[in-house]
Formats: sequence, C-alpha cells, structure tokens
Amino acid sequence: MTNKTVALLHPGNMGTTIGVAAATSGARMVWVSEGRSKTSQGRARDAGLRDVKTLTNAVNESEVILSVCPPDAALDLARDVAQHRFKGIYVDANAVSRATAQQICEIVTRAGANFVDGGIIGSPVKRPGTTRMYLSGEHAPEIAALFADSMLDAKTIGAEPGAASALKVAYAAWTKCTDALLLAIRTFAASEGVDRALLQEWAISQPDLERRSQQAAAVATPKAWRYVGEMKEIAATFEAAGLPTGFHNAAAELWERLAPFKDQTEPLPAITDVIDSLRANGKQK
Repeated sequence: MTNKTVALLHPGNMGTTIGVAAATSGARMVWVSEGRSKTSQGRARDAGLRDVKTLTNAVNESEVILSVCPPDAALDLARDVAQHRFKGIYVDANAVSRATAQQICEIVTRAGANFVDGGIIGSPVKRPGTTRMYLSGEHAPEIAALFADSMLDAKTIGAEPGAASALKVAYAAWTKCTDALLLAIRTFAASEGVDRALLQEWAISQPDLERRSQQAAAVATPKAWRYVGEMKEIAATFEAAGLPTGFHNAAAELWERLAPFKDQTEPLPAITDVIDSLRANGKQK
C-alpha cells in the first residue's frame, strides 16, 4: 500500500480509471479543475478525485504527477508543471515518441523533478487483465508500486527513460493504423460500388475483417481526434529509425476526417456513417 499524494493531469476516460487504480492501492488522488470542461469535472467527481483547483496547489501537495493527456498536449503540460518547479516524480504516460519523451524528461528534470516514462496499452481500467502500464526510468519500480493492489498491471521495463514510449509506439503503430486502413478500404470499396462483393470475398478468405472494420467504426472512431497526434508521433519515430512515414501520416489524415464523431457513444458510429463521412470530407479537400 502507498500513501503518496498523486496529481492526475487530466482525468479523461483513460486517465480517470488510472487514477482510481492508484487510489485502490492507497494513493491520495488529486486533480486540477481550473480550465477543465464540465465533462471532466463530472468524471473526476464521480471517480472520487479531490479537486485542488489550481496547478500551483497540485504541485505543492503532490509527490507524484501523472500526465495522461492527448499526445500533442504532453510537452506543453510538462512545461506548465516545470514552471512551478515541481520536485517530485513526473510520470508521462502519454502516447508519444521516444524523442518527445526525452524532451519531456529534459524539461521536468531541469526544473528539479525526477522522470518516469510510461506507456498505456489496453482499454480504460474496468476489470483485471485489460490494461497494462509500462514504465521505464530509475524510479519506475516506485511508480509501479502505486498500482500494486489494483486492476492495472504496471510493468517496469528498464531504467532508461524512453523505452516505455517506444513500446507504446510499436504497439499502436499496428492497432490504430490498421483500424484506419480498414476504414479507408471500406470507403474505397463503397466508392467503387464493390463493397458488398468485398464483404463476400472477406467472408471466404478473411472472415474476421468485416467484424474488425465494424469495430473500428464503433470503438475507434469516437476517439479519432485523440489518434491524430499519436499517428504523427509514430510517423516521426519511424522517420528517426530510417523507416517510411507514409503509413501513419495517412492514418493521421483519416482520423482527422472523423473528428465530427468525437466522443460519440450513443449511438455508436455505424460503419455506413463513417464511410459517408470519409467520402464527404475527402471531396472537400
């Protein structure tokens, strides 16, 4: 059990459940309501997180800051925390490249903090066995201990910051890019008038692809706005490794076209609606 005070920045769908997991193991969880939406405020309230109002208060009260935000906001959030001279452990658990993780490390350690690199794989934590948080850095075991009695499986993978982010990139490079590819293929087939014939062929030779394309529409599309920055991070990572960037830059553009479905869960987006949106947005370009 731990009695550390941990500031969660910020309680989105995933981050809230990560905060609850730490609280299950005894951490005192706080968050910052200043500048956050009513949706975030309701989510944090329902999760039992204590509101300390401002980032200044969070820095002053907390021994650990846990950053779980869209990847394109990760650097700015680290800079905001660094300006407050945070001296505890800063955990960046966002879907960023190793290079971005190293930038964040430099920002927060220059201001006096210790840094732990994190990468979350899986769905929001609702039951055991669904979600892993990979951690790297000198203080990674200390952060893993925050979740020892929870449904989140926290795994340390080395003392070098950046390893956890690299693993997350490698994993998401497949899952989120292939979801985008399937939706693009369905849209192309519909545009050519061969969608039904494609599904018939898939039923024979690739029997799981229709289901996967429907799942991508229903599950991934509401989160597409979050995936844009992540795909760009992956593309930059591939470029640094001497690999082509086209896969993931194209996926970023596809996810960007699906921004109108942001956070839509009632009803879940249907594959036909997603195809229509991709076709319409493509014609506008």
